[in-house]
Amino acid sequence: MRKKVIEIYQSGKGYKAISKALGLPQITVRAIIYKWQKQGTVENLPRSGQPTKITPRAQRQLIQEVTKDPTTTSKELQASLASVKVNVHDSTIRKRQGKNGLHGRVPRRKPLLSKKNIKARLSFARKHLDDPQDFWENTLWTDETKIELFGRSVSHYVWRKSNTAFQKKDIIPTVKYCGGSVMVWGCFAASGPGRLAVIIGTMNSAVYQKILKENVRPSVCDLKLKRTWVLQQDNDPKHTSKSTSEWLKKTK
Repeated sequence: MRKKVIEIYQSGKGYKAISKALGLPQITVRAIIYKWQKQGTVENLPRSGQPTKITPRAQRQLIQEVTKDPTTTSKELQASLASVKVNVHDSTIRKRQGKNGLHGRVPRRKPLLSKKNIKARLSFARKHLDDPQDFWENTLWTDETKIELFGRSVSHYVWRKSNTAFQKKDIIPTVKYCGGSVMVWGCFAASGPGRLAVIIGTMNSAVYQKILKENVRPSVCDLKLKRTWVLQQDNDPKHTSKSTSEWLKKTK
């Protein structure tokens, strides 16, 4: 029947005429002719390997789910397919996603500095470019950081295509508070490092003010600062809050 379709097609007949002459649906005629044009034959060609268990519909479902949430794991995708009676191994899902250009990658962390912050820091550097050495020797620099006590942070992966590493949905936020780590506050000046304060609980404006009160006096820090000195801090909300600003102004 397939060969008859091709013979009539080669004689110049169209899909409708072939369908009417042979009593076949037009979509079947079109599929036979398309296969002949693409493969040069209408015979069933031998297939390589075992037929895939993932149907085209299930494959579209996989792509939709990882597009909506790139952090979805292969185990979760496996459970999702099982709900529509498609049972495959999670390694099969990873291979299928790879053929669609979606690979499991370690996500990039959100850049700590935005364009606005970069511009502000560049402006600060240009403003103080010609300041004398005494100014920098009389400046106290402060900040907080997280230190891992043991092990390492939990690994995360996302499904993404090439050249999409910095898209918003494919990056993870930089989180400072997590298990197995401790948050500390520290300071330093040109004369050396100051005290290190361990932060217990959630770091907020009240805790930050208490740390400043206990640790930034030159006599406490053992740093060579003059009577009037400059405190440098970043624009973290707890640093720039109304209560902290008023406290800094009040304590001079």
